[in-house]
Amino acid sequence: MSVETTEELDAGSSKVHDSTQKQQDMRLLDSDSPLKISLISLHGLIRAQDCELGRDADTGGQVKYVLELARELAKHPNVSDVEVLTRQIIDSRVSEDYARLEEPISENAKIVRIPFGPKRYLRKEALWPYIEMFIDQTLVHFRRSGLPSIIHGHYADAGLAGAQLARLLHIPFIFTGHSLGRVKKQRLLLGKSDPESLERKYRFRLRTEAEEIALETAAMVVTSTSQEVHDQYELYDHYVPGRMEVIPPGVDLTSFSPPGPEWSTPPIAGEIERFLNDSSKPMILTMARPDERKNLEKLAEVYGQSEQLQELANLVMVMGTRDDLRELPKSQRQVIQNVIYLIDKYDLYGKVAYPKSHVPRDIADLYRVATHGRGVFINPALTEPFGLTLLEAGATGLPIVATNDGGPRDIIANCNNGLLIDPLDGEAIEKALLRVLTEPEQWDQWSRAGIEGTREHYSWKHHADRYLRDLDDILTHATTPTLVERPRERRLPEFDRLIITDLDNTLTGDPEALADFNEMIREHEHVGFGIATGRRLDSAMELIEELGLPTPDLIDTDAGTQLHYGESLAPDLSWRKQIGYAWNPQIIHRTLDEIPGLFLQKNIHQSEFKISYEIDQQLAPSTAKIKKLLREAGVRAKVVLSLGMYLDIIPVRGGSDLSLRHVLWKWGFSPENVLVAGDSGNDAGMLLGRTLGVVVGNYSPELERLRRRPRVYFAKAPHARGILEGIEYYQFLNNIVIPNDRIESTSKER
Repeated sequence: MSVETTEELDAGSSKVHDSTQKQQDMRLLDSDSPLKISLISLHGLIRAQDCELGRDADTGGQVKYVLELARELAKHPNVSDVEVLTRQIIDSRVSEDYARLEEPISENAKIVRIPFGPKRYLRKEALWPYIEMFIDQTLVHFRRSGLPSIIHGHYADAGLAGAQLARLLHIPFIFTGHSLGRVKKQRLLLGKSDPESLERKYRFRLRTEAEEIALETAAMVVTSTSQEVHDQYELYDHYVPGRMEVIPPGVDLTSFSPPGPEWSTPPIAGEIERFLNDSSKPMILTMARPDERKNLEKLAEVYGQSEQLQELANLVMVMGTRDDLRELPKSQRQVIQNVIYLIDKYDLYGKVAYPKSHVPRDIADLYRVATHGRGVFINPALTEPFGLTLLEAGATGLPIVATNDGGPRDIIANCNNGLLIDPLDGEAIEKALLRVLTEPEQWDQWSRAGIEGTREHYSWKHHADRYLRDLDDILTHATTPTLVERPRERRLPEFDRLIITDLDNTLTGDPEALADFNEMIREHEHVGFGIATGRRLDSAMELIEELGLPTPDLIDTDAGTQLHYGESLAPDLSWRKQIGYAWNPQIIHRTLDEIPGLFLQKNIHQSEFKISYEIDQQLAPSTAKIKKLLREAGVRAKVVLSLGMYLDIIPVRGGSDLSLRHVLWKWGFSPENVLVAGDSGNDAGMLLGRTLGVVVGNYSPELERLRRRPRVYFAKAPHARGILEGIEYYQFLNNIVIPNDRIESTSKER
């Protein structure tokens, strides 16, 4: 199982690839060459035509934003390809469209659906256990189709996935949060919701950490408004104003235009009229999915308490689509039921319309019906990052009343086509609506201003031009990705599967089991052997010799920061080239060395890209607080806790998760043919994803969080016996089976 050729290959002595590599370098760094852009948007239902906007809490403005951005970017002469990477869904409850692996959006733009996790549709909060599987599947896609010039993650889930891909492949990363976890949590707590119940429902801890990782990695953060920059992103430790770019979203001006001379009443108007006693009254129109953040119950309450509003106008509430109210997720069902309760409480029958369904082409018609009747559009949401509905309404000439949070501030500042309100102040909401409905000259002025302002400030062409200008600057200053060359196939010779295991407490601790493990490795030459350890290379090699282990084909040391191959310990030079990115040990020492409860380990445990402490958890801050201290000091680094007492600080491009994926990418090795085993937090990264994970029975508490993750097997036996148990579980020496490929949630997800 020798890999003697590795050093020669890694040293770049092969002249065969020299000219090809130089051409690729030139192509990547030449700002005039065509760009390939990968947009990642994981949750919700995404298809190119007839988007089911409002179907649920996850299929809203973000879906439309990403598709419109893809269409517009693909029109640019300097863009060769735009792909929207999302999730493949095979579920009888939704259209077969979402099962198609590829779907064209327009010329040079397409949707690519990556299969990961359960086949059925899941709400976004249920996707977190499967993000690493998406990363591994996307690496397969990139291997087949080529690396993109830029990766752009949308929302926290895609932000985490995109950041990890960008760190591994050394490709510039862009992030758009759309809505932010800390902001949403603050808003929901204003309603005196229980923090623990909110955490169970929305997974805020996972979400905000994902947002921090995305912000830490991003070369640019695209926001819609200056208020987002200063009042929302500023809540994060990795808030760097210099990376923030305010690029307002666009609106499809070909679809959203005022009712012209030849305009006729559309079919959707009939659906609205069925609810109303006097459909000739102006319309107070709102259009939002039934989500508590959208504040729809407050709007119904304000209308119900105002005799003037009821006298002047009808209220039309378009709250997504539903076939059967009982089949909606509980949170959405509750919002609609509360609205219906308020209609009954205030006896609003004949005055309020709440149609069950609509199709995408009805949306523009609804705005035009409201404009023709000299009505008003209202968005009373507690928080509104973008306000695409406000842009659509404005483009059709319908004046707007909108929450004073987020996007509406800039929209009304730019277009001067309506009024801002405090979404919690019922009296202010009533006064704003009455003003729009009772001042005809002002209505005309706002209508004209909306039509003109949206076209001046919010065209998708304007957005794409700004985006590509900033992207050009990023790529001009970016280094060429270390792995830009297509991965080599099968350069790890003589074996078709690979076992990678931790040393301390995983292989050690049971001499008899270790002897059985050693014998198994030596007897099966088709099985490669690797070590992943937090130890330094010299210390690891001493222990390997002491334990009588076979010579590893791969050794990953220093907590995932050093990679070597074979008997000669040939270094992986492409890994070494990337690992030092943003590494600043001086600032880390200055920030942490004097913290109570942190004790710097002896020099023998320190290395070039690893700073190691012992930690007294009774005295020391939590790992979350330590991360925050480093972020506040401007440090980009990973914090890894192992066995409850060892704390390693390593570079952001280090760790067992990225080092293992680097090896698999570089050598073209399939994750399904790799079994990884460990016992502590230092091993968590490599246990996740499409590799076959084994947690030995003597594991430390940090790994309990992996209990229900797919492809992570918790062995009953400790130490090396646990590895052997895992090998048997996966039938790894023969025809591999994966019994835990799909770990379903215990509760039904929608």
